[in-house]
Amino acid sequence: MVFDLGLLVGKMGSSRLATSEYSSVVSMNLFVALLCACIVIGHLLEENRWMNESITALVIGLCTGVVILLVSGGTSSHILVFSEDLFFIYLLPPIIFNAGFQVKKKQFFRNFITIMLFGAVGTVISFTIISFGATKIFEKMNISNLEIGDYLAIGAIFSATDSVCTLQVLNQDQTPLLYSLVFGEGVVNDATSVVIFNAVQNFDLSQITTAVAFQLIGNFFYLFITSTLLGAGSGLLSAYIIKKLYFGRHSTDREVAIMILMAYLSYILAELFYLSGILTVFFCGIVMSHYTWHNVTEKSRITSKHAFATLSFVAELFIFLYVGMDALDIEKWNFVKDSPQKLVEVSAILLGFVLVGRAAFVFPLSFLSNLTKKAQHEKINFRQQILIWWAGLMRGAVSMALAYNQFTKKGHTTLPGNAIMVTSTITVVLFSTMVFGLITQPLVRLLLPAPKTLNRMISSEPTSPKSFIVPLLGNGCEAGLSKNVLRPSSLRMLLSTPAHTVHYYWRKFDNAFMRPVFGGRGFVPFNPGSPSEQSVHQSEHHLVNEETN
Repeated sequence: MVFDLGLLVGKMGSSRLATSEYSSVVSMNLFVALLCACIVIGHLLEENRWMNESITALVIGLCTGVVILLVSGGTSSHILVFSEDLFFIYLLPPIIFNAGFQVKKKQFFRNFITIMLFGAVGTVISFTIISFGATKIFEKMNISNLEIGDYLAIGAIFSATDSVCTLQVLNQDQTPLLYSLVFGEGVVNDATSVVIFNAVQNFDLSQITTAVAFQLIGNFFYLFITSTLLGAGSGLLSAYIIKKLYFGRHSTDREVAIMILMAYLSYILAELFYLSGILTVFFCGIVMSHYTWHNVTEKSRITSKHAFATLSFVAELFIFLYVGMDALDIEKWNFVKDSPQKLVEVSAILLGFVLVGRAAFVFPLSFLSNLTKKAQHEKINFRQQILIWWAGLMRGAVSMALAYNQFTKKGHTTLPGNAIMVTSTITVVLFSTMVFGLITQPLVRLLLPAPKTLNRMISSEPTSPKSFIVPLLGNGCEAGLSKNVLRPSSLRMLLSTPAHTVHYYWRKFDNAFMRPVFGGRGFVPFNPGSPSEQSVHQSEHHLVNEETN
């Protein structure tokens, strides 16, 4: 035994890590320690009305970059270099999937037309204004090395909102309508921006004709429909597999693992076929929450819900910490240090385009959306329009990833024009996230001081196993409301409050065809388990009977 231990120690001493490997280990240790610090400090600032965890991570990243600059004597400022591949392939999927998994589906689909108006049409309007303004002004400023493709790419880069930061500054329970509109728009906006950006790179922009414009529009609708179908299909496939095989009778770990892997597979398949992975994984999350999640055991429900939330939470912190540290990369700023005034001017102009471009579609499209709604509480009032405009001003990692993809392949560039655009993007991202993000929560409290308890009751949906154990908090509330609802006493009231909505017919179709095949709440074959699982099963059948009647 002594001999074996000595031999082990000798091998450990002789197998020292190479210098590059050791540096990577040191970098990862420091980064994980910083993530822990972000969680601790974020918890201590939980009650702060100005700060949130994303801004906290960004500030910690900036401070760490400053410390590294001082320690290295100004030669280095980062321990990890921002990579658009790392962002799009590993960090963004868990965030978007969890958002779809946790989103309140009734609010989202009730405002689906408005979300599509903001996310698709609004992004095109913002893209057009930013691209046109950048072309006219930056040409007069003699910014070298920029071509027509670069100006159009600038429009796509700065029309992409930061849905990650939106999740941090808005509360789904306190402002359900606002959250569903801003977040839903953010998901469609990100997908639209990426589609436009890819189209700018793939099409011949020297000859823009009507046929090319229609081809771009057709390409967008093709990507949107196919990406949505792929996400929904992946979610239904996972529900069918788990319902038929019932992994939970042997191992709950397999249920959670197959859900995570199927969700990630949908995203990777979308990227493989050049579709929108953002839309695919988002709708996969929605379908999984409606069918797959109800097919697993109670333990798997609790585990999967917290696992998805934890992965999303860590990825969000990682992104903002990553961006904050890489923003002070000295190599990027060396190429623009001789013209700081031009950098400030370009950043201010781009920020102004972001403000104008967003205002140009939020208020007109809100007016059009209000024309289609009869109920006053469903309309977007002026205060909500201001918050929608303000909450979408933040630019984040998506903008940085697209900027790096367009203007550099290694994180920095020696071309003056490209260097100015990269550093200007960093400046706009930092300013918009810090300033606009800090003011968003106080602005929500100022413009929408609604009672929190009322919003929670109205927007509550059964999204956790506890909702089934305590039906009075879920379906009981709705049942009570339905019994006391006022019957229409005139033709005008009947038209304004129709007896059967789209949701009513979808629920009938869902209960008759979809749930018997793919499972879901109340349509899962009962297998004997723990007493808590038996009570959950009885509650599920009670809820379904209430819905059917």
